Amino acid sequence: MKRFTFFGGKGGTGKTSCAASCSLSMAARGVRTLVVSTDPAHSLSDAFNTPIGNRMVLLERNLWGLEIDAEAEAKKYTDSIMEKMLHLVSATIVDEIRRQIEIAYMSPGSEEAAVFDKFIELMESAGKDYDAIVFDTAPTGHTLRLLTLPGILGVWIEHLIEKRQKARKLMEVAARYDRELAEQLKEDPVIEALSARRDKFELARKILTDSETTVFHFVLNPEKLSILETDRAVGMLGKYGIPVGGMVVNKVIPKGAGPFLDKKRLSQEKYLCEIRERFASGPVVELPMLEDDVQGMEQLRIISGLMGAVC
Repeated sequence: MKRFTFFGGKGGTGKTSCAASCSLSMAARGVRTLVVSTDPAHSLSDAFNTPIGNRMVLLERNLWGLEIDAEAEAKKYTDSIMEKMLHLVSATIVDEIRRQIEIAYMSPGSEEAAVFDKFIELMESAGKDYDAIVFDTAPTGHTLRLLTLPGILGVWIEHLIEKRQKARKLMEVAARYDRELAEQLKEDPVIEALSARRDKFELARKILTDSETTVFHFVLNPEKLSILETDRAVGMLGKYGIPVGGMVVNKVIPKGAGPFLDKKRLSQEKYLCEIRERFASGPVVELPMLEDDVQGMEQLRIISGLMGAVC
């Protein structure tokens, strides 16, 4: 069992059902488990057939659920930045700083950055409040942007720290003749804030690339587009050193499903063979297509019994 288990893949493949079933299996074994949805279109509540939302909810013994509200996290994130910045700048530019932060709140990527902060907060709680966390992620593209943030923003923050240090050297020259400025330069809250941010990203990078504690399972259907998207995503995670575990092939048509589905089943057999060959480095779990949508503990337990190789 890994401390952090991610389920990702193309939209509509059944990631939520798999994440929910896996978390239920862990909890049944006595593991204090938190299952978290990072998908803006949450369906974790539907899978468990109980309201969850943006706060911890006890779902069963040893099992808690959380659906991260990206908009609320982005608001909290920008409010915290504003509070810090307003203590660092001159009163004459407070309104401009406030305007810039409000623009940043509406800009692309702000929600991913905020969700990632929540991500790190949850990771730090593992081993204390929970033994394991299972993440039900958003469709592939959104998730890849989220998981690659430490590598991308870490470099950017290092660049900002370097720029700030150069600016400090210039100010130190001026401070030789300005006692008040010299006193202010004894501490640099900007560098302190940037360094703390960098350290958080470095912590996240270490966690995400540690194969002893983290694994990313893909959920896919036995279809061409699903296989191609999964293959690209596996390559991207490999580039950033994030360990990939197994493949969960969902909605496999069972034999004897009837003549109407026979042709589709034969097509699936071809793609199942391709999946087994292409992703041979890890276990491949095949889940049958069910008559109804997965909803409620009874159906989740049925699936959890079939997912042993990845849970």
